[in-house]
Amino acid sequence: MTAVERAAAPVDAALLPALRRRTTGVLVASQILGGLGVATGIALSAVLARQVSGTEALSGLAPTATVAGTAVLSVPMAALMTARGRRPGLVLAYLVGALGACVVVVAARAGNYPLLLCGMAAFGAASSANLQARFAAADLAEPARRARAISNVVWATTIGAVLGPNIAAPAGRSVAGLGIPAAAGPFLWAAGIFVLAAVLVAVLLRPDPLLTARALAPQEERSPQARSLRAGLAAVAASPRARLALVTVAVSHTAMVSVMSMTPLDLTHHGASIDLIGLVISGHIAGMYAFAPLMGRLADRVGRLSVVGLAAGLLAVAMFLAGTAGDSHGQTAAGLFVLGLGWSAGLVSGSALLTDAVPQSARAAAQGISDLTMNTSAGFGGAIAGLIVAQASYAWLNVAAASLLVPLAALVLFTRSGTGSGRTGTGDKNATGNRTVAEDGRGNDGGSGTAPEDSPPGVRQT
Repeated sequence: MTAVERAAAPVDAALLPALRRRTTGVLVASQILGGLGVATGIALSAVLARQVSGTEALSGLAPTATVAGTAVLSVPMAALMTARGRRPGLVLAYLVGALGACVVVVAARAGNYPLLLCGMAAFGAASSANLQARFAAADLAEPARRARAISNVVWATTIGAVLGPNIAAPAGRSVAGLGIPAAAGPFLWAAGIFVLAAVLVAVLLRPDPLLTARALAPQEERSPQARSLRAGLAAVAASPRARLALVTVAVSHTAMVSVMSMTPLDLTHHGASIDLIGLVISGHIAGMYAFAPLMGRLADRVGRLSVVGLAAGLLAVAMFLAGTAGDSHGQTAAGLFVLGLGWSAGLVSGSALLTDAVPQSARAAAQGISDLTMNTSAGFGGAIAGLIVAQASYAWLNVAAASLLVPLAALVLFTRSGTGSGRTGTGDKNATGNRTVAEDGRGNDGGSGTAPEDSPPGVRQT
């Protein structure tokens, strides 16, 4: 046991329900702030990059740098959480995001494009914090309610994502007398918002949910040697369900980013106005976040694998609608809304399945690896999407994105057939040889496999 864990006060199992509610409340509040800061800054990132670089050809690199930063920073962030808990990792990520936003403002004022990209990459740390917050919600959740805990935090992003773009204009006007370009104003506001989120987490996210979950875990799962990134990779490699979870979040995110990023361009080619494009993207964002609690409840009730299959089906329908819409703006809007629903189903069910499928000691590392994989693949997908549209068409982009669903669907069928369809049984073996999850894909947690589904990790009921 590390010095950090020895310093953590033990928690009485009777106090866990209240602690879960408190933890979720703090994470929801920080998620609202984090989502607001990210959406406020990112709304005008391409516009700012065009102004600083002087060419539209380089404007798309700004959001790409943010995605790359989110992916790269997820690994050291996971390592810090593995060693010291969720709170230090989230606080540092928000502070790095705030620093990145300040660097963007300085770069905009100096007209330095390379420095702008560096700032945008650091800005991506805040997105990494927002993603990791969903796993912090799962640390203390009852196994049978784990997907719902994740989905509640994902849902909170809706508020920030909707409000963020709407305050970009007043944020730009607020810096008019400071010699700062109006398009950089939102980043100055985002820096303040991220600092507020960091303070909120630092003060209120106590006791640390990850350290508390470890204290409640069986003794054999408390080994510090089982918490390295290498152990996380080994845990994922040892579990078919963990591998499926990794593929699910990567495919869902890559397909969503690829199609969504090129939709405004396609709508423009078919005569859509800026206002209409904004409505279509707003509907897409609503599909992504607003219905996350529904996906969480489905994943807990009917099983993770069933909702992974639902995600694949929704994404396929979305790509058919968007790819065949042509100049039908209504059909494109419907396709983007369903695309958001498919992403939500994939992210929530895949995140819950990954948490179920690996031992407690390796979860933080495995979750960081998941976010690295998800954002790296989406970064490549977004870059390739532009090439496909330029060389072929938006319709062919949807065909290419839909092809990613074929191996996902095959993996779902293989995983389900490989473990049977009964409600009980041996489940997957994790890297330590313990049983990790019930065969139907619901949240039956690790340990000996004897705890009922509504028992929290490491707590035995008599």
